[in-house]
Amino acid sequence: MSRKFFKGSFLAAMAWCMAAPAGYAQQYNITSSGAVGDGTTDNTIAIQKAIDSCTITGGTVYFPGGTFLSGTIVLKSNVTLHLSAKAVLLGQPAAKHYPYQQSGIPFYGEDWAKQALIFCKNQENVKIEGEGTIDGQGASFVINTIKKPDRYKDRPYLLWFAGCKKVTVTGVRLRNSAFWMQHYLGCEQVLIDGINIWNHSNKNNDMIDIDGCRYVTISNVTGDSDDDGITIKSTSKLISEYITITNCILSSHCSALKFGTESTGGYRNIVISNTVIKPSAQVATIYGRPAGISGLALELVDGGIMENISISNMVIEGPEVPLFIRLGNRARQHVASAPIPATGKLKNISISNIIATGANDIGCSISGLAKAPVENISLHNISIEMNGGGTAADAVVVPEEKEVDYPEATMFGKLPSYGFFIRHATDVRLSDIRLRYKTADARPAFAVSGTDGFTLTGLNVQSAAGTEAVVVVKDSKNGIVGGNVPEFPARRLVKQDQQSVNIKVIK
Repeated sequence: MSRKFFKGSFLAAMAWCMAAPAGYAQQYNITSSGAVGDGTTDNTIAIQKAIDSCTITGGTVYFPGGTFLSGTIVLKSNVTLHLSAKAVLLGQPAAKHYPYQQSGIPFYGEDWAKQALIFCKNQENVKIEGEGTIDGQGASFVINTIKKPDRYKDRPYLLWFAGCKKVTVTGVRLRNSAFWMQHYLGCEQVLIDGINIWNHSNKNNDMIDIDGCRYVTISNVTGDSDDDGITIKSTSKLISEYITITNCILSSHCSALKFGTESTGGYRNIVISNTVIKPSAQVATIYGRPAGISGLALELVDGGIMENISISNMVIEGPEVPLFIRLGNRARQHVASAPIPATGKLKNISISNIIATGANDIGCSISGLAKAPVENISLHNISIEMNGGGTAADAVVVPEEKEVDYPEATMFGKLPSYGFFIRHATDVRLSDIRLRYKTADARPAFAVSGTDGFTLTGLNVQSAAGTEAVVVVKDSKNGIVGGNVPEFPARRLVKQDQQSVNIKVIK
């Protein structure tokens, strides 16, 4: 073969690749579009040019080593953003570089949450991958404190996907958003796998927000955030459903795993498993507490439904309240023109195989409303170690209902039981529950109020000498307590008031 023939064939092959038909996967190096990885050159136009070319053929937009400064870039169908190990996509440190976007989905927040470093709307088959870093320089954005709603304005998300299908985010390191790190709104077939997150640069620094999405898999995430961690939301009429979360290591100054607070459509058919919640590596807080407010927080307060939720195999180290389940009635409209939502329904919740340590003295709670009790709640094989120290005066406190308040695990203050406070519920079953405290606590381990149908069995709990009872029951009926309950110094196993009926004690 002659050298001339070889050279001609090579050039012909290169020309064919450059002009490949639609659907042929190509790689577009952003430096070929003029991007410069010096950390100071604005590369918004160059990166967008590569994306716009790539969406025609389908393929990969490649970020080589370097620090590429950019404002908003718009991700499009059939495009994969690949960040090499030494690549950094660095967000511009001023709001003027982030034009307002419209999601096309009416949602709570649409009037002020309008910006993102990477924005993707109504696209399909989009990916962000690689071992590189996306950094939003979130600390550079000043919060407007003059008007309350405006405190959210002009602070971009790092990633914002709205109305998209087949979304994949894998491998990358996400850092320092000015607002939520990631917002997936009304998307389907979302895969988030193997990413590493650090978000401690500004207020509202959530880790991941899944909002009205379907068919979502989140796995192998290691994340540390000032605000909530992995959060399932419903800020629109869309329901968040068919979601699995597994094999994650999470830290948050607020709630590490959270449903809510927004719940317009609601959440259903969700499985969470094999996850560790640990104290944040960041001691200084913007919101919350250094070790976190709550580990698991299931909150339904703006109407909607929460049903068919299974959570299992978790270790929770540090948050002040390991478990918090709340049905309230804040009834906030997701948009001004929407009707005031009716009280929601919270039912069919299973939580099992949980080990929690480092809890403070508040206690866990499962609480609904008198007009809308939570239903069919099962807790099995739960071990919790806490600080203790509650007094006899704490044991007789009746927590306010706070029906319309913002839901938070600390909202009721120190509860009248150091383990679990159960109020306004039907068909609640707690089995194989182990409770320990560091400092003697004069409160009962369990307080049950306004509940119809409950079972507390397999209890292995501490009680201080002179404590009135291990379980205190008020205004409740159809309950069973017992089953291999160890003898502890409390005066009795169960104390019930005159309004409580059909309470059976099994020894």
